[in-house]
Amino acid sequence: MMMISTRGRYALRVMADMAQHGRDGYLPLKEIADRQEISEKYLESILMILVRQGLLTGVRGKGGGYRLTRPPEAYTVGEILRLSEGSLAPVACLEEGADPCPRREKCVTLPMWKRLDDLIRQFFDGITLKDLMASPGKPDAILPEINAPAEASAAPYPAGKQEKSQRKHE
Repeated sequence: MMMISTRGRYALRVMADMAQHGRDGYLPLKEIADRQEISEKYLESILMILVRQGLLTGVRGKGGGYRLTRPPEAYTVGEILRLSEGSLAPVACLEEGADPCPRREKCVTLPMWKRLDDLIRQFFDGITLKDLMASPGKPDAILPEINAPAEASAAPYPAGKQEKSQRKHE
């Protein structure tokens, strides 16, 4: 099961917070930590990753803090999660830079995993920080359209389960 770690969720929350509140300069770490209810120490480790990857810039001292390096519409949720999580691939063989799987040619599940990987990328890369800011509390307003196979959404049971369920009731 794919799980986004606390670090990934916090990185996304912090970037959205900075997009919302950081229009007029640098935001102090303490203010971000207080608003997001994240410890300053943990937040600092997340901010260092984001600065190192060029998503944020930081300034020390009085009047210092952090700010976005681009406008909110230029950041995607996918980019932020990949930088903080390392990978969003559902299986190891699809991770960037992975060695080719020796079973690749005969793997019957690989096409399914590739499709899931494509859906995850399409979904997260289709949402920007600006989208998140535009519709707080209204998730349907920001969800990108994903063309899922019609059969998958029409079937009330996973393949094979329906027959078993019907036999029980006969």
